[in-house]
Amino acid sequence: TSEDINNLSYALMLRDGRNMILLPAIDQVTSALATMADELADQPMLARTHGQPASPTTMGKELANVVARLDQARDQVATTTIRGKFNGAVGNFNAHLAAYPELDWPGLSKNFVEGIGLDWQQMTTQIEPHDDLAALCHGLVRLNTILIDLDRDLWGYISLGYFRQRAVAGEVGSSTMPHKVNPIDFENSEGNAGIANALLEHLAAKLPISRWQRDLSDSTVIRNLGPAFAHCLIALDAAHRGLGKLEIDGDKLHAELDQAWEVLAEAIQTVMRRYHIEKPYEKLKALTRGKAMSADVIQNFVAGLDIPDAAKAELMALTPATYIGNAAEQARKI
Repeated sequence: TSEDINNLSYALMLRDGRNMILLPAIDQVTSALATMADELADQPMLARTHGQPASPTTMGKELANVVARLDQARDQVATTTIRGKFNGAVGNFNAHLAAYPELDWPGLSKNFVEGIGLDWQQMTTQIEPHDDLAALCHGLVRLNTILIDLDRDLWGYISLGYFRQRAVAGEVGSSTMPHKVNPIDFENSEGNAGIANALLEHLAAKLPISRWQRDLSDSTVIRNLGPAFAHCLIALDAAHRGLGKLEIDGDKLHAELDQAWEVLAEAIQTVMRRYHIEKPYEKLKALTRGKAMSADVIQNFVAGLDIPDAAKAELMALTPATYIGNAAEQARKI
């Protein structure tokens, strides 16, 4: 049947598109992020949970988080099996056995499919069931979702002034505002990853479903594997291009941290609890919740605590920029 040819052709294109095009593009983005994570491992930054100031981290650690996620998603994409079938009109070698009943048709089929570099699919109807193809599509959806998360975070960091973008000669930032350097690469990446996911999610949901031994609805849908892969590639290339334009503004990050001494409330109330001070959370909540704190207010509070001098000295020496836990060490492990 024609499907014996078509399924193998699509499988080979899918394999090469993944191995030769998408995986190198993923690796390019991951490598750039890993380099930035190492370079910025010690760069403290104010974290935000629910959009509000939270315990500080480092920019390198936050980029390293994405590297770890992309690595896991990449492994799922890279190791998904791609299968092919070669067994006739409904998967039973009917005509083959009618013509040459003495031959080991399953063995011949297996050798042929594996000989062209695919895994053999033994049990089929007229079509290869596409379950592995769906798994690959779902793997790419997860990877693109991580990429969108990165795009939006970097877009936000640029907006906050954490990163400056190098201007590109000849590039137009705005049709009416000449001063602008817009984060267009990350917007481009986000948009294309979204289109890719819309296609990939439909492919994953549709292709494994075929009425009885075969209907033709998969044939028109599977033709969109190429556009889906293309949008993945555009998204990855745009993100990589955007990463190459970023320059950290350490002064901006330090200035923001210096305006957020309230984030040390977490450390102080935890140490207070260690030394059995009554209602430590409530006392720090009353002092800091919803208020901008200065170094003097925080340090005066610490100075009045009934805790050992050594513990008090450690808290007095703490600043928002140094209250980063093991963020720098984690960033360098990627």
